Amino acid sequence: MARWTPPLIPLLKGGAIKHVGVSNHSMEEIALADRILGEAGFRVEAVQNHFSLLYRPSERTGILDHCRDHDVRFFAYMVLEQGALTGTYSPAHPLPEGSSRAAAYNRILPQLRTLTDRMAAIGNAHGASTADIATAWALAKGTTPIIGITKASHIDGLIRARDLGLTPEEIADLETLADAADIDTRGWWEREMR
Repeated sequence: MARWTPPLIPLLKGGAIKHVGVSNHSMEEIALADRILGEAGFRVEAVQNHFSLLYRPSERTGILDHCRDHDVRFFAYMVLEQGALTGTYSPAHPLPEGSSRAAAYNRILPQLRTLTDRMAAIGNAHGASTADIATAWALAKGTTPIIGITKASHIDGLIRARDLGLTPEEIADLETLADAADIDTRGWWEREMR
């Protein structure tokens, strides 16, 4: 932070860049970047971190609260955990062998079964898919989910998720089941957040 943040200030002052966002940053790193930028009248305006039902350090370490309190957009990536939270894959129907997704997720699919079954049940009650529920959960947390779109139906799902309105009880139930799965989906590129 101390090395790359100061060179942004002349670019901001000159108009070459208009906004600063960070990715895969801890609360401490965001605060440091904000302090450095703040001395020149600028601030971090966006955070992009891995955030899903299975991976919530950004919530637990106060980053989401900070973003809400300071009008900072939080972009959540891997909301669907590479498809593991879409309901498409299960121990009987694993991700395609030989892919990096299969290597990371096929071994944990049995642990996800209770969670994805509950997501499917909530989806059925709302006329939505399991993937819609994962996305609706991220939206309910105040994030902007980044979802890969490869089919027109994915756009329909995002619209459904936006309008879904999960209840506090449904959110708590999903989080309890996600915690009970006891899975760490932190990527190799991500440092542990404390």
